[in-house]
Amino acid sequence: MVQVRDLDPSASPLDYYAYELRRLREAAGLKLGQLGDIIYCTGSLIGMIEHTKRVPTRDFSERVDAALGTDGHFSRLVGLVLRSVLPSWFQAYAEMEARANFLSTFQCQLVHGLLQTEDYARALIAVDRPDQVDELVAARMELQRLLEREHPPALWVVLSEAVLHQEVGGREVMSGQLAHLLGFLDQPWVQIQVLPFAAGQHTGMLGSFTLLRFTDEPDLIYEEGYARGHMTANPPVIKERSVGYARLQAAALSPEHSATLIARVMEERYGERPEADERAMA
Repeated sequence: MVQVRDLDPSASPLDYYAYELRRLREAAGLKLGQLGDIIYCTGSLIGMIEHTKRVPTRDFSERVDAALGTDGHFSRLVGLVLRSVLPSWFQAYAEMEARANFLSTFQCQLVHGLLQTEDYARALIAVDRPDQVDELVAARMELQRLLEREHPPALWVVLSEAVLHQEVGGREVMSGQLAHLLGFLDQPWVQIQVLPFAAGQHTGMLGSFTLLRFTDEPDLIYEEGYARGHMTANPPVIKERSVGYARLQAAALSPEHSATLIARVMEERYGERPEADERAMA
């Protein structure tokens, strides 16, 4: 087993986090089990994190900061740690997504990652990466924090109606996911439209994509593939996709009528009547 004192704290964000956790825990005179009792987890979990066998979550980090009086040290580190566990090809996109002022995305099969519930994300990730579910779910939830900023980016999402019917994780998970989408109805910086089946053929049939706009940088487009995504700032591609996205928005239902459709699918397909406001149920 790797000894924490043998870890190179400069090797990776996770190694640095593990090194610091062991160092500051010992400086506080606490054994693994003692710290575990304080933060309501097992000493073995803390030991696994100190040996880089588990990735810490934000909740764990905040509790450690409170217990050790480390003034947000681990809460600041955990964002770097969680981003580092993302697939290498996705990390560059995640960085640009966090810097964007405006994101507009079309999703033909899945709920966009920024709007996924933890259960929905867990079911998706478990399909291809069952050995990394916990850390990748934690990383995805960390990315969603950009919507909680004091000045969040504007997010405009067009979902194919197929997304509402593609059952992910079972009926209960899907019901919770659709209820989560309805929860954004009154958030001014998040707009959700559904492109109904009745729209027929459309430019989004080529696949899901996201347009990122910045204040002082060129626009980017990110297109998803089976194994990895592709990001480009090529002006003709940006122009073509921007026009295509405008067409998708025009063909989609309004946000209010989209909420009505989401609520109806939630009730008819997944057996749950949503607690939505009158606009969603009109």
